[in-house]
Amino acid sequence: MKLKNTLGAIIGSMVAASSISALAQGQGAVEVEAFAKHWFSDESSRDFENDEAELYGASIGYFLTDDVELVLSHGVYRDVTTDEPIGDGGHKDIKGELTSIDALYHFGEPGAGLRPYVSGGFAHQSIGQARGGRNNSTLANVGAGLKYYFTDMLYARAGLEGMYNFDDDQTDWQAGVGIGLNFGGSGGKQQPVAEPVAEVCADVDNDGVCDNVDRCPDTPANTTVNAEGCTAVAEVVRVELDVKFDFDKAQVKEESYADIKNLADFMKQYPQTNTTVEGHTDSVGTDAYNQKLSERRANAVRDVLVNEYGVQGSRVDSVGYGESRPVADNATESGRAINRRVEAEVEAQAQ
Repeated sequence: MKLKNTLGAIIGSMVAASSISALAQGQGAVEVEAFAKHWFSDESSRDFENDEAELYGASIGYFLTDDVELVLSHGVYRDVTTDEPIGDGGHKDIKGELTSIDALYHFGEPGAGLRPYVSGGFAHQSIGQARGGRNNSTLANVGAGLKYYFTDMLYARAGLEGMYNFDDDQTDWQAGVGIGLNFGGSGGKQQPVAEPVAEVCADVDNDGVCDNVDRCPDTPANTTVNAEGCTAVAEVVRVELDVKFDFDKAQVKEESYADIKNLADFMKQYPQTNTTVEGHTDSVGTDAYNQKLSERRANAVRDVLVNEYGVQGSRVDSVGYGESRPVADNATESGRAINRRVEAEVEAQAQ
């Protein structure tokens, strides 16, 4: 009676404590529980009169995550008697206890409501014997059950466990109920934090720059603006080509191909561009001959742009100027080498 009264007092205290507001459930929560279990034993290898008994006790658990709990429990057996008569023919009551450590995995979300669970762990059982001494056994526990949380803190539990006794090579079962308190946790799985709604600012000219920082509040529609709301000045980019030729030759040198490719890549990047390649010669030879030679040189570079590097032919013109536009002194060999050239230039506005 004393044990039952104590258990009743514990349960009453739990019910009263559940009315106290506290952060409960989730990772870091602690659960305390009072339980009662009915034990079904394979008593064939023991000196027991019957194969059933009651186990009363308490447990404490800690949630490692929102779902995984580590539980330590201890209970004492009642109504365990020997199968050998003593004294006036009665049977001896013997004492026993069970200490367990189990891991429980809970299904569902933390909070009020139903949470099924599965469990597994180990236990140490110590029970007295009719002839004196104690039977000490190590057991492996596997179980399943249901917890019902009346509130975030107060819950009731019912479960069934199978226990394999390594020392006696037998399997016992126990079914139990309990009532407990859960408190001190993180409050359960965190809800996603809503993204802050961007503040809508006034923008009279609809250029994407708020009026409070817009230094040009009357920008015309469809005008590209900078961070201050004023018309953005487009950056002009340019690439130039200068291909040199040997005396009286119109063949493009191998070392000039990289420069021509650079011009072709630029024109592909800015497809709105066109160019004219201009051929030139030095002053050696007749004007007529040099005019034809300059045209052949310009066409040779145009062919590389179009046929080698894929620039559309409609975007590339060619023209020859003969010896009429020198950029160096034709009286010297070095000057004449500079004048034997093809030039091109392309400009575009950076995006």
